[in-house]
Amino acid sequence: MRETLVIALGGNAITRAGEPGTIPQQFQHTAETLHHLAPLFHTDARIAITHGNGPQIGNILIRVEEGERRVPRLPLDTCVSDSQGGMGYMIQRLACELFRRERLPRTAATIITQVVVNEGDPQMVHPSKPIGQFYGPDEIAHIRATSPHWEMREMEAGRWRRVVASPHPLRIIEIDAIACLLDAGFVVIAAGGGGIPVAWEGPKLAGVEGVIDKDLVSALLARDLHAQKLVVVTSVERAAVRFGRPDQRWLDTVTVERARELLAAGEFPAGSMGPKIEAAIEFVSQGGEECIITSAERVVQAVSGSAGTHIVAS
Repeated sequence: MRETLVIALGGNAITRAGEPGTIPQQFQHTAETLHHLAPLFHTDARIAITHGNGPQIGNILIRVEEGERRVPRLPLDTCVSDSQGGMGYMIQRLACELFRRERLPRTAATIITQVVVNEGDPQMVHPSKPIGQFYGPDEIAHIRATSPHWEMREMEAGRWRRVVASPHPLRIIEIDAIACLLDAGFVVIAAGGGGIPVAWEGPKLAGVEGVIDKDLVSALLARDLHAQKLVVVTSVERAAVRFGRPDQRWLDTVTVERARELLAAGEFPAGSMGPKIEAAIEFVSQGGEECIITSAERVVQAVSGSAGTHIVAS
């Protein structure tokens, strides 16, 4: 049986801190990331790629707000779909260039991916995920007047951000299409930005004003594809406990039970490593062989077992 890998690209694989994140910069960093993954494309593995979209959604929302006097405002689910298409195009184009350069009989395809969530999810009542830009005291009054349904939160003195729901992903609607493309040898880019959150309202699907965590939907995708490995690509080679302290310790192989203990003890912050560990626990607990957390530069070595943090059943 061919091995199935789901590779979840973090923000650092596409954009870098301290840069404006121009399109040429995003193409450059994405090309570098795919170069690191190239040895995996030379195997017969079924490979699905997911990616985050935080900075890109922020930019799309700025364009929406700046253009609202001339064009209708876009709902958040449409913004997520726009980011999926644009970023999928970038990854797909660069992958095709790589395949041609290395004479690989592969091609890539992007699937615009809808993910079903529960409108009764507690996050729908108590949204907590910050998105978009910061607003100062002069801007917040305008936002509250023009967008009274937005929930704004003061992140620091005199600076507000919009917060939205981040509901738990339940089902990927396009899972059969993704599986068929993988079986045909395609590298599939799917569930970008956590997928487009939708909910059934009787016979109709409705877009949900929220964003889904990219790592959690990657775990769901990996489970439903019966993947052997979920590879979470981040900015560090391994996860660590007591991160940034003098007694910091890198983690090599960790059982699900131990990962749960460390997560409960607060070793993995909610805004960084926490969702990755949660995704790892979900995937392995539901039958996955292992979840690997590592950097783009070390993915190939991590898949072979010589780098990265490996979350395993026992």
